[in-house]
Amino acid sequence: MTSSDPLPAVEPGQGPTTPLVIATLHRPEGVTGVQTHVSELLAHLERHGRAATLVTPFSWGGPLTVPVFGLRLVLSRVSSAAGVMWHRHWHEAFLRQALRRQLGRLDDCVIYAQGPAAARAALRARRGPQQVVVMAIHFRVSQADEYVESGQIARDGRAFRRLRQVEREVIPQLDGVVAVTRWARDALLAWLPEADTVPYAVISNFVHRQPAAVAAPLADLVTIGRLEPVKNHGFLLEVLAEANRRGRRHTLDVYGEGDSRVSLEQQAKTLGVEQQVRFRGFRSDVRTLLPRYRAYIHAAYSESSSLAIMESMAAGLPILAGDLAPLRELCDDGVEARFFPLADPARAAVAMIETLDREPMRAEMSRAARDRFDRDFEAEVLAPELLSFLESRVPSISRSRS
Repeated sequence: MTSSDPLPAVEPGQGPTTPLVIATLHRPEGVTGVQTHVSELLAHLERHGRAATLVTPFSWGGPLTVPVFGLRLVLSRVSSAAGVMWHRHWHEAFLRQALRRQLGRLDDCVIYAQGPAAARAALRARRGPQQVVVMAIHFRVSQADEYVESGQIARDGRAFRRLRQVEREVIPQLDGVVAVTRWARDALLAWLPEADTVPYAVISNFVHRQPAAVAAPLADLVTIGRLEPVKNHGFLLEVLAEANRRGRRHTLDVYGEGDSRVSLEQQAKTLGVEQQVRFRGFRSDVRTLLPRYRAYIHAAYSESSSLAIMESMAAGLPILAGDLAPLRELCDDGVEARFFPLADPARAAVAMIETLDREPMRAEMSRAARDRFDRDFEAEVLAPELLSFLESRVPSISRSRS
């Protein structure tokens, strides 16, 4: 099954007739893309009178979770790769035990696993093929590559090879795969061609539109993301400095925390833009603040998709972003967005200045962004597609009994 195949509509109040179990290594609350995806899906189900069971490593283990999971901090001081492998091993082990307990109460069901480790836990815990396992691809190329990009493991090192091997073993066994962009699926197939045998759908992440805020503007530009090298916030500071040299002094609010904060603050001072940039830390309500900006700017150099861009489009913000293939699936250059090369702060500055200086053009991009969100990323549009695909993976003999 491909994204071009028609999916049966799931009417509000109905949804899949088979029980849905969502399996993830993450805590229920948080700001990662996986956590947002799960919370938006659960919110949609609740709105339409459906239920799903969320199972995490914290669903099993009780007091054991603190010492077992906490040992990662000690190991990471010696070897970040050892810390990564400890974290994944024990989170997967606890998740597997929690799933065994939950799945033992069910017959037919769909287990929607958020990543390879959660999928392996589900495959090992399920009671038979009537309990189908579908995995979401949130990662870029491979989870091993993401750990490399964050500096936690070495490319082609032992941890890298082990993580790749898990994916090589697990993914061909799945009953289905959901990719958040076509690029994400193609990137997986480029190194794991055997994944092509697994039925799949390309269904974007989604969010619910938030009520528009009516309040004073906060700044010209906003960006959201953990303060880490892959998010490339330093490039945005260079763009502001370049705009200053061209006689345009624009302001930027940065939401997110991370290890790069100190170095970014120092870079802002060095470039002379410290009065134009506010590092506002983590805010759980950032989505409600977005309408108080004039544009969203994004400089990450590696993405499989971007919930922050979707949320900004919902708020009617034009998008200024690095020219990455996955992001071109979310918005179009010259319509909702302006793309720029991530090696050229000068060209990025020109795109930023033109967007903010030409109000009629900015307003038209704003309208286009809202329209694109409503059509392509609103939860009420995409969640039913996801639920239909999950239901389609249940064996026909099981559906006939429901």
